[in-house]
Amino acid sequence: MTEANSGTYQCAYCGELNETVVDPTGGPRQMYVEDCAVCCRPNVLHILIDPENPSVSIESEPES
Repeated sequence: MTEANSGTYQCAYCGELNETVVDPTGGPRQMYVEDCAVCCRPNVLHILIDPENPSVSIESEPES
């Protein structure tokens, strides 16, 4: 799996859905900060990529 995947997460602050692009070459477990497109507050994204079934799971939490 070498192409980028997209995923959706719910902002930890305002609850709005955001779409993000995930690079699978970064490994099956990733973590990075991305600002919400609606409220502009930083979300820590926890990314899990299943290598057996190319799916992306994203959870967000407020940046501390």
